[in-house]
Amino acid sequence: MTGLMEGIRENNFVVFGRAGMDMYADPPGTAADHAESFRADLGGSSANICAGLCKLGGRSALVTSVSDDAVGRFCVNRLEHYGVDTRYIRALGGEYRTSLAVYESKIEDFQLVIYRNNAVDFQVTEDDVDRVDYAAYGAVITAGTVFAAEPSRGATFRAFDNMKAAGKPVIFDIDYRPYSWPSAEVAADVLTRAGEASDLIVGNDEEFGFMAGGIDKGLAKAQALAETAGRMVIYKMGEKGAVTFYDGQEIHTGIYPVTPVKPNGAGDSFISGLLAGIAEGRELRDAILRGSACASIVVSQPGCAPSMPTTAQLDQFLADHPGPVSAL
Repeated sequence: MTGLMEGIRENNFVVFGRAGMDMYADPPGTAADHAESFRADLGGSSANICAGLCKLGGRSALVTSVSDDAVGRFCVNRLEHYGVDTRYIRALGGEYRTSLAVYESKIEDFQLVIYRNNAVDFQVTEDDVDRVDYAAYGAVITAGTVFAAEPSRGATFRAFDNMKAAGKPVIFDIDYRPYSWPSAEVAADVLTRAGEASDLIVGNDEEFGFMAGGIDKGLAKAQALAETAGRMVIYKMGEKGAVTFYDGQEIHTGIYPVTPVKPNGAGDSFISGLLAGIAEGRELRDAILRGSACASIVVSQPGCAPSMPTTAQLDQFLADHPGPVSAL
């Protein structure tokens, strides 16, 4: 059985979840409903994580479905551009569609419109996940949206079982998106089940609070999940920083203040930076702070996947930028 840290240090991840097309208004500061031009690039939480890991020197393979059309092929091409292994991506015909996100690079009155009609990524099956050579990877990563519908929900739980059978750890980003779920009750039950099956759980205070039945109970929920030996739980609090529970430790870390141009993409970049830092053999606190720096970099630039930093860009940011500001 490979422990969590040992699995991450292999720096080779198989990731489950969606890839999508992002279209963001150009130039920055333009409202989407008044834009005359948009830029397009890769989006979707799991795809962003994959791109972020590769840009930081790791390896990643994405397991998902895309529509057999120009948008689906665009996403696969952009994944390959960022160095992501696409061998486990299946293109589906018919009326299933790859997700599209339309947003803007501005904070005030920020607008994000996501088209998830007949979402093709929910069509990942047990056969799809059984094609994966789990022994070849150090850890599996998934974002919570995959659990919102069948067949991808059951397929991803099967992937968890497959990874456990291979003796490798599971990393879970709660990533709760209410619009994807049939009800809050189903979401709370399924996401809790996924958390209990995972070795590293990352979420914000609202997500842990949702799982616990109230935001005031979220921290206690994170602490309870961390009581399982060998499990790490990271409880993010936005501008207040984060608390990490692991191996009896309670590590409080701050953030790197920046002038943001958008609010989205931070969580995906945080996970990429955290895992890359651990894979490089850094101390856990340092790895968490590198994740926080990655999050700050992404919100300060347009787009998600294109704004994920390389290792050189991350090191330059840390050298130039004051911080971190201590958690409150």
